[in-house]
This record gives sequence, structure tokens and C-alpha cells, in this order.
Amino acid sequence: MKKWEKIVAAGLVTVMALSMTACGGGGSSSEEPAPAESSGNSEAVESSDAAAGEENAAGGNQGGYTIGATYYTLQTEFCMRMDNYAKKYCQENGINYTSYDGNNDASTQLRQVETMITDGVDAIILNPQDADACVACVEAAEEAGIPVFGVNTMVNTDKLTSYVGSQDVGAGEEIMQFMIDYMERDDFKIVVLEGPMGQSAQLQRWEGINNVLANNPNIEILAYDTANWSRSEAMTLMETWLTTHGDSIEAVVAENDEMALGARQAIEDGGYDIPCIGIDGITDAVAAVKEDRMIASDFQDAEGQISGAIDAAVKVLNGEEVEKEIWIPFQMITKENVTEFENRY
Repeated sequence: MKKWEKIVAAGLVTVMALSMTACGGGGSSSEEPAPAESSGNSEAVESSDAAAGEENAAGGNQGGYTIGATYYTLQTEFCMRMDNYAKKYCQENGINYTSYDGNNDASTQLRQVETMITDGVDAIILNPQDADACVACVEAAEEAGIPVFGVNTMVNTDKLTSYVGSQDVGAGEEIMQFMIDYMERDDFKIVVLEGPMGQSAQLQRWEGINNVLANNPNIEILAYDTANWSRSEAMTLMETWLTTHGDSIEAVVAENDEMALGARQAIEDGGYDIPCIGIDGITDAVAAVKEDRMIASDFQDAEGQISGAIDAAVKVLNGEEVEKEIWIPFQMITKENVTEFENRY
């Protein structure tokens, strides 16, 4: 029996056991991590089961696979975009899909991966909180013979079957260079808002920002700190920096839009007008660019990344080969092209 056939068989046994438990009125352990509430898993699974039947009857090759996903959080718009599109995409393609909210905690994500292994999923999509701590997630799945597909944020292991994301070093370079071009000089003072420390996007975007600064030594970083991709944390941090540095701050470079928007709110509340730039192209950032509250946002394609990860998983389960790294390009949203990104989601 092939590895994948063994996995599918184990999954069927697990599902039958769970069904008998449910019929007997038993419940899951309170210590077992539950799927993300926003995922609507029961409805998605039932709908995808029906879709799988139609696909198989039509001679499709999706195979009714079960794919599990753990996201480092489902509290930001970008991650919710990935999860919502994954539900829709899997339902349309006859794939069973279950997702989990990692609540910004690597140990929680490991427990969720262990749950998915027990449930007998065919493949796992990992959006890791920490590049190093989440290596354990990949190793646990590999030991169980389940392929893992990274998406959006990287993990420091070569055991991923494939990774789908965007070039974060390049995004950091792009937003820093855009700010320099906007300022039309290379001798100003900035503050930098960073993502969760140790996450690949934080590390690589910071690297990109500093690549550009290395060629512009007269630009001074007055302060930098993490706001954990959070709008509220960025607002509080920016308020502190305005108190400390006041009129000395001439520009804000944020590693994502949520933080750029939080900083901008603090700036406006304090009676200042300091240019801000971010990354992701979320709905509020698109509006802010249109309203001249942000100078730009480097758009990151959530739909392209998650659908790429799902497609890669299905290909591998079908015995096909996929590239080790699949890159989805960024695209800068400016005042000139902002209308192209309105109502995109």
C-alpha cells in the first residue's frame, strides 16, 4: 500500500471513530485545540463533500482530499483573506478544508498540527508564527508522512514540501525606496514599525529596509520597535514616539498596513502630518492611499498565495512534482493606480 493510501485509510478510520463517539454523545477534550470559529468548518466540509462527489463523477482529479491549515492568527485582515478564500476555493474544487487560529503562539500551532495528524488530513498548510519555533510543526508532520506547504511566512527548515509566498526582502526595499522618492531627498529622520520579532516577514522586510538605508547613510532611524502587526499597538507606540521625538520624525515606515494605519491615526490625533507607508494592500490602506492619509502600500496577494499552496498540495497528493518555492509578486498601490485595487475583496 502506498504512503498516501495508508494516510487516507487512517483518516477514514479516524472519521468513523469520531462519528461513533458523536453518536454516543461524547465530546472532544477541552485541551484539544478547536478549529477557528471563523472557518465555518461543518458547513464547508459538508459542501465540499458534495462538491467532491460531483468532481469525481465528472472524472476530476481532486480526490476528495482533506487539507488542514493553521494560521498564526485569524485576527488580521490579510490572514482572514487567505482563510476565507481557501474555504471558497476548496468548496468549489471538492476539497475538505479545516482551519485553525494559532493565536500568535507557536506552541498552539504545534498542538493544532498534532490534532490534524490525529485526524488523518492528507496535507497541512502552515502559516507559521515563528520561523524557528514552528520547525517542530513541520517535523511532526513529516514523521507522520504528511506533506507540509508553507504559505506567506517562512519556517527555517528544508523539510517543507513547498513554500508559497512573496519576496519580503524586496517589499522592504520597495517601501523604503518609495519613501525616499516621495521625500525627494535622502537626509531625513524616520521611525520603523516592525512585525512580530523572529517571524520571517519581520526579519526579511527589516533586511530590505536596511539594504536601502545602507546606500543612504544620511537617513537616520530615530526609533524602531515591534507593534506585532497590530493597529492598536502601533497607535500606542507612535504616541510614545511623538512624545519623545515630536517634530523630529519626518516619515514612518511600517512593515504592514495595520501598523501604518495605527501610526497615522496617532499622528492625526496629535495634530501632525507625517507621511506613512505600509505593506499588504488591505481595504483600509487602499482607502487611506486614495484619501492621501498613506502615501502608498505594497500589495500582497492573499488569494494568490493561498490558492497556490492548495494547488501545490493537490498536485503532490496526485503524485506530481511542484517547485520548492513559488513566488507571488508584490505590486505598489499609489495614488495613480489606487482605483484598480478598490473593491478587490
